[in-house]
Amino acid sequence: MKRMLVLGGTGQVGYELQRSLSTLGEVLAPTQNDISLMLPANELEGKLTALRPDIVINAAAYTAVDQAETEREKAHQINAVAPGLLASYCEKQQIPLIHFSTDYVFDGTKNQPWKETDTPNPINVYGETKLAGENVIRATRASHLILRTSWVYGARGKNFFNTMKRLATEKSSLSIVNDQLGAPTWSRHLGDAVAQLIAMAGKQGPGFWQTHSGTYHLTNAGETSWYDFAQAIFDEMQSAGHPAPEVEPISSDDYPVPAPRPAYSVLDCGLLEERFAISLPDWRQTLSYVMQDAKV
Repeated sequence: MKRMLVLGGTGQVGYELQRSLSTLGEVLAPTQNDISLMLPANELEGKLTALRPDIVINAAAYTAVDQAETEREKAHQINAVAPGLLASYCEKQQIPLIHFSTDYVFDGTKNQPWKETDTPNPINVYGETKLAGENVIRATRASHLILRTSWVYGARGKNFFNTMKRLATEKSSLSIVNDQLGAPTWSRHLGDAVAQLIAMAGKQGPGFWQTHSGTYHLTNAGETSWYDFAQAIFDEMQSAGHPAPEVEPISSDDYPVPAPRPAYSVLDCGLLEERFAISLPDWRQTLSYVMQDAKV
């Protein structure tokens, strides 16, 4: 039976990973108190060795995008240094690493979906540290899948969807930016996709990880703005008989934040579909499933 170590198990992606992977083997999901990515290299390696995983899945990250601008060292340790330590451990043990990254490695200056071959150019500290984490993984000889995703949300955890749900009960009107475009992605679909990849590896044998190592984009299909995403959430809420606020579109300039965001961060997921025959449904279709999961 495979022992799958999920780091970041208490987060929204980690929760869904545990759910999706449970049929494939033993899922180890230590809390942050059990294994912190702030640990020195020797201590982190010792804790990993004690768990004896057959595969490491890193869904842990420093994701406070604005706060990262002033907590650069902490963001760098968790997003850049720790992934390298995980990859080094996996290289020594000859086991694979699956690591989640972000659309924010790109600067948003394109007007068509970003491919894995496009040159990253992050415009905030969060994106810089996540890109550094990718690069340090690639610098090792560990078998790895780096999965870049975007605008992750679900019924659990801190995310845009749950924030809008809460504000719907508190506000009669909201202003939401409409000039940042991306692809909202359900955390459950990420968990299911990772389970598919691991099941595929089980069928194809140990060579799977070496021959498929690389960086892949994994998001729900389609694209939208934060404004249209919010409006879609409120439309669903109204259909279910709940009150919803009026939403006014505004520009990013009208809503200044410490960390700049890419204007267009939609990811092209064609390579993942080509290599693994995995593709996620359109974000709009998916939203209704999330509403059901959230019991709205």
